[in-house]
Amino acid sequence: MKKNNVPSTKYQVPQKIVLLATYSLLFIALTGCAKREIRNIDSKGKNIICFGDSLTFGYGASQGEDYPTALAKLTDIPVINAGIDGDTSTEALRRIDSDVLERNPLLVIIEFGGNDFLRKIPKELTLNNIKEMVGFIQAKGSMVAIVDISVGIFLGEYRKMFYALAREKKAIFVPAIFSGIITNPRLKSDFLHPNADGYKIIAQRIYRNITPYLNKNILANRFGG
Repeated sequence: MKKNNVPSTKYQVPQKIVLLATYSLLFIALTGCAKREIRNIDSKGKNIICFGDSLTFGYGASQGEDYPTALAKLTDIPVINAGIDGDTSTEALRRIDSDVLERNPLLVIIEFGGNDFLRKIPKELTLNNIKEMVGFIQAKGSMVAIVDISVGIFLGEYRKMFYALAREKKAIFVPAIFSGIITNPRLKSDFLHPNADGYKIIAQRIYRNITPYLNKNILANRFGG
């Protein structure tokens, strides 16, 4: 039987709506694990700055085996190592302009506390120094991540105060980067410092914690989210 030549009345969804829905689902998928609001999620910076002491510098490993170099292999965003061996939070605060703020930061990963502890610098001063760092970086329009170097009860008070600071300042908190490393001789170069394999693990842990926010940053800048 010959079919009647009747125009279909089936509704065709406009392509623009389909694309919008797709991008919305992608936004939810990529940012769903970003549980907290982070200040400057729409940062316009271009670099990830790793700001720290010997653990950032890469003490105990050969050149190019530090955690910032390993992190750079996991992301397309340029990563700059601004770590200095032996640095305290007080010393680091003096170099924050040249080593961090003037280098177009998208995200700054702050890792300090170990040398403050070893030199018996009051915890309140350490906390205040890092709080100032966060303030300067956020005023620049960049995101901040605060790294926890505690292991179990060792430096546990630092973990608590860094976590509280991250919550207060709407910064990313990266917990327990040393877990399973400090007690494993195969991942260390000495009593305190990782070797190349240990730094790779640290880079992977930091990457997992910052990635949801980097993804959200991309979408916020692209779609004004």
